[in-house]
Amino acid sequence: MPSTIALPLAERKAPWSLSLALPLLAASLLLACGGKGRPPAAPLQVGVQPTVQMDVPLTHEWVGTLDGFVNAEIRPQVEGYLLRQVYREGSALRKGDVLFEIDARQLAAAADQTKAALARDQATLDKTSLDVARFAPLVAERAISQQELDNARASLRQAQANVDAAKAAHDRALLNFQWTRVTSPIDGIAGIAKVQVGDLVNPQKVMTTVSTVDPIKVYFSANEQEYMGWARQWATKGGGKGTLTLVLSDGTTYPFHGDPFMADRNVDVKTGTIMLAGLFPNPEHLLRPGQFAKVAADVGLRKGAILVPQRAVWEVQGNSQVAVVGADNKVEIRPIQTGPRLGTQVVVEKGLSLGDRVVVEGTQKVSAGQVVKPVPATPPAAAPGR
Repeated sequence: MPSTIALPLAERKAPWSLSLALPLLAASLLLACGGKGRPPAAPLQVGVQPTVQMDVPLTHEWVGTLDGFVNAEIRPQVEGYLLRQVYREGSALRKGDVLFEIDARQLAAAADQTKAALARDQATLDKTSLDVARFAPLVAERAISQQELDNARASLRQAQANVDAAKAAHDRALLNFQWTRVTSPIDGIAGIAKVQVGDLVNPQKVMTTVSTVDPIKVYFSANEQEYMGWARQWATKGGGKGTLTLVLSDGTTYPFHGDPFMADRNVDVKTGTIMLAGLFPNPEHLLRPGQFAKVAADVGLRKGAILVPQRAVWEVQGNSQVAVVGADNKVEIRPIQTGPRLGTQVVVEKGLSLGDRVVVEGTQKVSAGQVVKPVPATPPAAAPGR
């Protein structure tokens, strides 16, 4: 039988220990070599733009309500049944265009009656005129008394008064007859009819409304300080012609500038505001009474204002912030206080100085203390049509 050599216990376990230790050692070496060989990550590239300083006009906005320059409520002058609606609702009208027709038969009969009464009184006047002419020489010949001549002259005056009254009544009847054709008193846009064919209408009934919309009027209220600033601008700009801007409800700016029209006679003591009005051209009749819009006007000039692009500013819980890149290319998140806007720029009241580099592109990716690679920001694309 072959002889068996007994090995010590430590020697028997050594191969198993080496088989486990070698892979672990190799993995550690690989990790160490890999960590030392990986290049550092490149800093984030962001577009920056330095703040600028310039004199900017102070512009204020108010919420305004559009209204027709003239709003004419159309009421009939006579009572009668409505026979026909002539105009088309929402159409443009000229002064004198017929809107409605009222049954005129009764008024035509009244006009004929007054015409006959006028003819009767005119015949009486003619007779009394002949009597006076005939009696005058007879008095001189003592064929009739002076009393008879005086009576004839009194009858002549009475007959003349009757003719005058009958003529006025006939003119009134003709006017009532003409009023059965309800016409527009102004140029403008016709509203929706508030009566229907067959309705009994009278002077207390509003049939429709016609509004002059070119130019169109906008009413807005400003406080005393805003009004004073605006009034000073009027004086420096020759009455303020073309100083009003209108921003419509869809956010677009109306292409025509407006003129100041009037300021109310007093400031409302309850609200501390004064009612103002402006006029805007409306050749295409785009604007209509009742619309809401923002009215903007210059109320002063701010010298040496700091401006940054509007796209560099973001809001956090109602507070404005910007990312500023320092000389060491580290990002600082800085709270600011903003003022009025000037196109794509916004005035910064507090928080920035002239020349500060603010992040315009990549604001969503930066954080405080982060090292970045600043490059000049690309200018915003021009608006279509400009």
